[in-house]
Amino acid sequence: MSRTRRTDEGHGRVGSTLSGIAVALGCVLFLGGFVWGAIVYQPYTVPTDSMTPTIGAGDRVLAQRIDGSEVKRGDVVVFQEASWGELPMVKRVVGIGGDKVACCTDGKLTINGQKIAEPYLPAGKSVSLTGIKSTTVPKGRLFLLGDERSGSLDSSVHLGDADHGSVERGAVRARVDAVAWPLDGMLAKPTGFEALPGGISQPGPLKLVLTAVIAGAVLVLAGAAYGPIAKRSKRPRTRAAEPVRA
Repeated sequence: MSRTRRTDEGHGRVGSTLSGIAVALGCVLFLGGFVWGAIVYQPYTVPTDSMTPTIGAGDRVLAQRIDGSEVKRGDVVVFQEASWGELPMVKRVVGIGGDKVACCTDGKLTINGQKIAEPYLPAGKSVSLTGIKSTTVPKGRLFLLGDERSGSLDSSVHLGDADHGSVERGAVRARVDAVAWPLDGMLAKPTGFEALPGGISQPGPLKLVLTAVIAGAVLVLAGAAYGPIAKRSKRPRTRAAEPVRA
């Protein structure tokens, strides 16, 4: 057996081993990413346009399962409050327990007297059609508004309730990280709330989950493709026939 053949066989064994490792690792990443995502995230369909332009009616969102105690100002949350309706709702948290919420000063929402920039609101629309009288959010509760303020049944509509339109933290089921369909991607950071005590929430692990799934798929495809490519490269090339001499 020639040295060239032995070398080819050695390379073939190494290639096959690496191909198998790539497929195995790819399966772990691909399936693990899906399992991780299913544990951490819950899909929801938003039934109304009260969160436009951030989220439209009928959009499919991915929301991270969290405890209500983790919610911060600026978060877009999925919650269920019996006095507001029977179905889960999606709104933005603008105030937490102890905050004094009011609108409007120079056309802006204020939290504890500080004007809040809200770039996620529809362009050219008022921050509030009827205004929000100064309201202190009870401890352990949240004040929520829709991004489309003109048609959102939110805390501003329920100000006359016993808890001044607020919702218990325990009513929160999840925090929205991204719009999955249509493919609008991750929600923009609510930077207007960053300067307030406690800051804003950091995105969940959705990007890591997607990276694991995509990397796994690439490894599986690359590993599976090695065999056919290697076999094709080993096929003997047909030599051109030499002309017959007289």
